[in-house]
Amino acid sequence: MPQNINDMDMFIFICLCLWSLNGVFVADAVKSESVTEGESVSLNSSLTQIQTHEEINWKFGDILIAKLNKNKESKFFKESAEGRFRDRLKLDHQTGSLTIINSRTTDSGLYTVSSSRDTINTINLTVYARLPVPVISSNSSLNSSSSSSSSSCSLVCSAVNVSHVTLSWFKGNSVLSSIRVSDLSSRSDLLLHLECVDDSYSCVLNNPIRNQTQHLNNTQLCHTCAAGTSLMISVYMYIFRNLMNNNDIFMLLISCLRRPYPLLWFH
Repeated sequence: MPQNINDMDMFIFICLCLWSLNGVFVADAVKSESVTEGESVSLNSSLTQIQTHEEINWKFGDILIAKLNKNKESKFFKESAEGRFRDRLKLDHQTGSLTIINSRTTDSGLYTVSSSRDTINTINLTVYARLPVPVISSNSSLNSSSSSSSSSCSLVCSAVNVSHVTLSWFKGNSVLSSIRVSDLSSRSDLLLHLECVDDSYSCVLNNPIRNQTQHLNNTQLCHTCAAGTSLMISVYMYIFRNLMNNNDIFMLLISCLRRPYPLLWFH
């Protein structure tokens, strides 16, 4: 009988502990959030419900920016953090989550939410600048210098005032070349040299959450490939694969190509 009473006491004690901690989770890792500037972002407090007489504090770095007091009244410190959050914060009175309206790149940083008892959650927010559409143009200096000796053309894809982005040339879904821009750059250029163009080329500017694409469809920048080029390449590849399957014919072709005038070899 005493053993049963002890078990019941322990059960009641555990239930009371769980009830008192309801909705409170101590932060065990820094979480990450990403958003494009101008969008609103909600930073989750990890609380399901705020307990009675519980205070919630939000900090940006070490600066207190918002508070939910014991009466569930919101208070925002408009002049803190150099006034950058003025009139752009909202607090959820049930969960304590913080919403930043009309986000800016300067909002990037570490946010910490704590209760009267402990730190609850830590979030690293990254606000990315809006991506411009890259511009494709002709590299006139290179084209003019090579026009007399070659039919190739040189194109440049450009993006202005960007940082933490990748600029890439694509042919279909295949990457031809790319550059990474880490620091803010007034202009970033990526060159592409071609013999001719078709509608499968594009330039893509992207960051971890967004991308902007410019397709190469202006044939004035570079002459178009002949209509039969793709077909001829496919035919040549078909012939080559068949030659590879026939060793005698393949060796005959190799010996032919080694001669100074391979076409005369057949006469």
